[in-house]
Amino acid sequence: MSTPALDHHDALLPRGPEASRPGLLPRLGAEAFGTLFIVMAGLGVPLFTIPDSSPLPAALAAGLAVTAAMLAFSHVSGGHFNPAITVGHLLAGRIRAGAAAAYAGAQLAGGLAGALALFGILRTLPGIADSRTAFDTVTAGFGEHSIIQAPLAAVLLLEMLGAAIVVAVFLGTSGRDNSQDGGGRSAAAVAVGLSFAVLLQLGQSVGNLPFNPARAVSSALFSSGWAAGQLWVFLTAPVVGAALAGLVFRSFGAAAGGRRPAVSAVPGTQGADVSPPAVPAVSGADGRPDPRTDKPGPGTSEAQDFFEGTRG
Repeated sequence: MSTPALDHHDALLPRGPEASRPGLLPRLGAEAFGTLFIVMAGLGVPLFTIPDSSPLPAALAAGLAVTAAMLAFSHVSGGHFNPAITVGHLLAGRIRAGAAAAYAGAQLAGGLAGALALFGILRTLPGIADSRTAFDTVTAGFGEHSIIQAPLAAVLLLEMLGAAIVVAVFLGTSGRDNSQDGGGRSAAAVAVGLSFAVLLQLGQSVGNLPFNPARAVSSALFSSGWAAGQLWVFLTAPVVGAALAGLVFRSFGAAAGGRRPAVSAVPGTQGADVSPPAVPAVSGADGRPDPRTDKPGPGTSEAQDFFEGTRG
């Protein structure tokens, strides 16, 4: 009997509890709400603190918000809340392309909703004459819009490296083995939150670097016109860094999957061909296959499988 070949793509995609997550719509809601919370904390704390104060409270607030959101929603959606992290998961083989695109859209929508709420609060404050100018103080920038006048090359490199670090920490602490229990999820949430806090402390000192395209878009939309012209940096650099980290972890998964022996459900038959037996087709009275058996059963359409989560 032959040993079944291990499909490279299937070896990378999650199994077990990861494959039985809620449907896509609840996952998108969790991603949108978690991103809203993170953007409100990450932008709101520096917006409403005393100018020229230490950036440490804002960095800690954003990191704690990431940890809290992951603890609350990682069992639903995985707790990405960042298009860069979703890109890393896509290239690492832990999420399908359709779901990744939907995740990114939900994250952008949640981030924009959070920034819109902050902008509305600013408009109600009598001491702030221009809400867009206030948003400029928390919007990512380089050159003359950087606190230390950091050039484009420095900001690109820092954004790319920071996103790669965050994605690597996320993928390393939220692997398939760790995510099957609450302790693994808690460890991942704490590790990712602390990583964000450290990187944001560094990024705010350079130019409010967010390491999150959703947060970058949210702040730029409500800032002055210069922010839109520099936004491309904070979209491309973190995606490139995340892609590099995802590809590295994909190679790790492929190496581990290539060494994994075939597992049989029958004791003592490891490595044997354990494919499920073929179900004979029901024939009609004339001995030909009954065409009714070829029709898919209820709930087996691709669209329904997609929204139920069985296709990514």
